[in-house]
Formats: sequence, structure tokens, C-alpha cells
Amino acid sequence: MDNRLRVLREGAGLSQADCAHALGVSRQTVISIEKGHFDPRLSLAFRISRLFAVPVDEVFVPDDDLVEPAGG
Repeated sequence: MDNRLRVLREGAGLSQADCAHALGVSRQTVISIEKGHFDPRLSLAFRISRLFAVPVDEVFVPDDDLVEPAGG
């Protein structure tokens, strides 16, 4: 799953450590999410969306090959 965490974090002027602290996770977790090595649980995804005041689907974008067309 692609994500915009790094863009949002940098736009807010937060370091990875600051972001991790605000989310209650380790800095390594933030790094892993930003690099696309880790997809967070839904609860963390919602905390991220609240932190940056954007909807979850503006932070996380499913891989194109996993998206099914409507009605199918």
C-alpha cells in the first residue's frame, strides 16, 4: 500500500521522532510505514489521519492491482 506519511509529516514540520511520539509508536515504525515496508493496523491509520487532519484515504492508497472496479 502506498502512503503519503512522509509528505504529511514533513509538511507539518515534524521529525520522524516527533511523529512517532505523537502517534505513540517507535521511530522505526514511522520509518517502516514511510518506506512502505509496513502497513499499519486500522487503529494506527486513524491516529495518523487525525494527527494530520486528513481522511485515511488521503494518507493511504491501495496498490492499483488490488483495487476492484465498482460492482465487480
